[in-house]
Amino acid sequence: MAIKDPKELFVMLLSDVRQATERTGKIFQEFSQAAELPDIKEALEARAFVSNKMLNTIDEAFKLIGEKPVTLSGRLQDVFVEDARRDLGEIQSPIARHLYILHKVNQVVHLRIGEFVALVAAADMTGHFGVGVLLESCLGDYLSFVERTRRLIRHVAEAKVAARGA
Repeated sequence: MAIKDPKELFVMLLSDVRQATERTGKIFQEFSQAAELPDIKEALEARAFVSNKMLNTIDEAFKLIGEKPVTLSGRLQDVFVEDARRDLGEIQSPIARHLYILHKVNQVVHLRIGEFVALVAAADMTGHFGVGVLLESCLGDYLSFVERTRRLIRHVAEAKVAARGA
């Protein structure tokens, strides 16, 4: 796809984030099924729900700019998921599996944060300030999830240390 101007780049980036958000919801759902700890399972299921809400927000952004999403390859996420599945299948310790799941979720979320930061700037650059507001709300959701994930990682680690000390 040849990009001729900032608006075309914005549509491509927004399309990429839409596809990634859709896939991310599925990744969170898959990881939630692999999680055995109720806290982690619940957090990932909630994150999958929020990802689906974000799709509606992104669709509204497309409506505001009068464009439709374009189809992109999305190979990066496919490779990521395949590698994560393989690695997860090799981890036998339940606590290690949970830390691995949270680690992978954190990686995905940080990637999405970077994408949304760039998209907000692109929305401003193309004069779509209302779209910037919508995208920034998605960014805020990801930033809050990073904090929640950090707390979950700490909770899992503290539980392991407490169990070892008992």
